[in-house]
Amino acid sequence: MKDFIEVKNVYFQYEENENDDYALNDVNMTIGKGEFVAIVGHNGSGKSTLAKHFNSIYIPTSGDVFIDDLNTKDDEHLYDIRKKVGLVLQNPDNQIVAGIVEEDVAFGCENIGVPSEEIRKRVDAALKAVDMYSYRTHSPDKLSGGQKQRVAIAGIIAMEPECIVLDEPTAMLDPQGRDEVINTVSELNKKMGITIILITHYMEEAVLADRVIVMDSGKVLTEGTPREVFSNVELLKRHRLDVPQATELIYKLSGCGFEFPECVLNEEECVSAIVSYCKKQKKI
Repeated sequence: MKDFIEVKNVYFQYEENENDDYALNDVNMTIGKGEFVAIVGHNGSGKSTLAKHFNSIYIPTSGDVFIDDLNTKDDEHLYDIRKKVGLVLQNPDNQIVAGIVEEDVAFGCENIGVPSEEIRKRVDAALKAVDMYSYRTHSPDKLSGGQKQRVAIAGIIAMEPECIVLDEPTAMLDPQGRDEVINTVSELNKKMGITIILITHYMEEAVLADRVIVMDSGKVLTEGTPREVFSNVELLKRHRLDVPQATELIYKLSGCGFEFPECVLNEEECVSAIVSYCKKQKKI
């Protein structure tokens, strides 16, 4: 898999003052083209700061970020980088600018000079991709939080980026809205091959990714597949981080002397592990 994003020895300060702490402290990572990566960490860990480096909103104080071999420090590449990487923010209301859904989705395309006939095709395709085509003539104000976030994602899709970075896109949504957005994101990755970077503090969302990167105090604490990362329950807890609820339950039961698999990630695996245990004990 070709590297699409490469972060090399990145330090970042919000104010370049030697007395200020670094929000990012010697961060190194790569993200492959077409990969689905979740970045997790508690508030202040640096994950949202890192996300804003991926489309040049922030520039490293030192070190480099490369997007498809383009250095974000090079002003001449700014336009190309922002075409390649779209950013979806936490609050969809901060990204919705028009009074009609289809006009809002078209806004980004108009800004980058896409011809009118092409905009029409892109808007329809983007709305269908997030299952919001039937709402194309509605006012965004009449939509639920999950629907608004899907419209915001459609606006990014219409610009045809190779990568979408979502900075805690479900933080303000109810469980149904979270499911709608995460299902949409997963489909975009699987069906369209779009590189997805999901910044989240919901560990149940992180388990859906190909790889999980854990941030703490501006550094990469650990990374790996969801099973590799969440099997390190004690390490994560030492750093004030959560694990999926199913993982937590099995971990606590194992601590009470019950014999369970090393790591489960979701409700289905949890139920299966408990049923298997009960059968072995001839309880059911």
